[in-house]
Amino acid sequence: MAPRYAPSLRSCLVPTLLLLQLAFIVIFYFKTEIQIHVRAHGDSFSDVYPMFQDVNVMLILGFGFLSTFLVRYGFSASAFTLLVAVVATQWAIILNGIETFIGKIRIDLRSLIDAEMCTASVLISIGAVLGKTNPVQLVLISLLEVSGFILNKWVLQTWLKVQLLNSIMMLHIFGTFFGLMLTWTMYRKGSEEGFEKEKFDQRSGLFSMLGTLFLWMFWPTFNSVLVDGRIPGRKLGVVCSTYLALAVSAVAAAAMSVLSSPKGKLNLIHMQQCILAGGVAVSVAISAVYQPWVAMTIGLTATVVSTVGHRYLKTQMLLAFQCHDTRTVLSTHGLPGLLGWLIRLILEVQALDDHTTAIRFAVFHICALLATIAISMSMGIITGLLLKWDFWRPPQENKCYDDQAFWEFPHLAKRK
Repeated sequence: MAPRYAPSLRSCLVPTLLLLQLAFIVIFYFKTEIQIHVRAHGDSFSDVYPMFQDVNVMLILGFGFLSTFLVRYGFSASAFTLLVAVVATQWAIILNGIETFIGKIRIDLRSLIDAEMCTASVLISIGAVLGKTNPVQLVLISLLEVSGFILNKWVLQTWLKVQLLNSIMMLHIFGTFFGLMLTWTMYRKGSEEGFEKEKFDQRSGLFSMLGTLFLWMFWPTFNSVLVDGRIPGRKLGVVCSTYLALAVSAVAAAAMSVLSSPKGKLNLIHMQQCILAGGVAVSVAISAVYQPWVAMTIGLTATVVSTVGHRYLKTQMLLAFQCHDTRTVLSTHGLPGLLGWLIRLILEVQALDDHTTAIRFAVFHICALLATIAISMSMGIITGLLLKWDFWRPPQENKCYDDQAFWEFPHLAKRK
């Protein structure tokens, strides 16, 4: 007999999506226009569009397939990633252009890329609550986290004079701590014993590995897309540094996975998450990385830290802090992101000859991290408390990690 599930999401999902999209259409009608006459940053359409497509592939295919490792949650993981991405991107376009409140928000490929970079933070966070939320909750998460991320970006750029590239690349740290606070606030009793459906098999692991490969291939574009192309050779340097860090991560992840396995075998989950550690760390430290060997060292160190985190931290975070991190975003994005932040601090301070300037830079750099963590944690707690209301019809424990709670499966329908 097929299990009984809630008959529909009609009462909450349909009004939320339709009203939200209508509101976006109204705002875009009155406040936006496509910028077609002025080439932003001197870039032509043919220069920017390939980068825009690469970022699109990372967000939709990369993060979408990466989350399909749960054996009974593949439909939801991939489709809800697209839903969250498009809602968050539309909202980010509006908030990024809010300073032009009197005039029109001008939309071009650059503004779309900036909005999608903000969206990446959301896709990181929802990995922590993967399988434990419904699509209405995910839409609310996307709206609130984009608001918090853009607020954090504004604080860093306005008060601490952080460059645009460095403020946006804090997305790994912001997304991680937002997601951790979210899953901590929405903690479900009995999570220590494990959920019956929180597992993966050969097929779901293969699809998830496909997402990792998409992310791995397009990460150099992701790191270089915001770099000022007017500086000779800078974009090329970022692309090369990112590729080398990712290459070292792939090699080191294989070695560390075998080394940390009691049976001395490769672990697919560890491999597919940890080979991205170098790209994450270099993202945060990219403005200070100029030498290939530095990028490779960062890739090696980040992979070691990430692999150890994947092996031990998920269980410890659950038992010690009641923080159930489904996709282990702390080890994939958080620890490598913090490592990249630390390396950037060291490299930047070493490059300064004046001790007073070095101390001032270190203070501002530390303040930027603390502000990012404070805002992300605060917004994560607020969002989690809001989503705990029964009004949003959160899935029950026995319906977590299961597509049948949201999707039609005619061949499993109960015959009358």
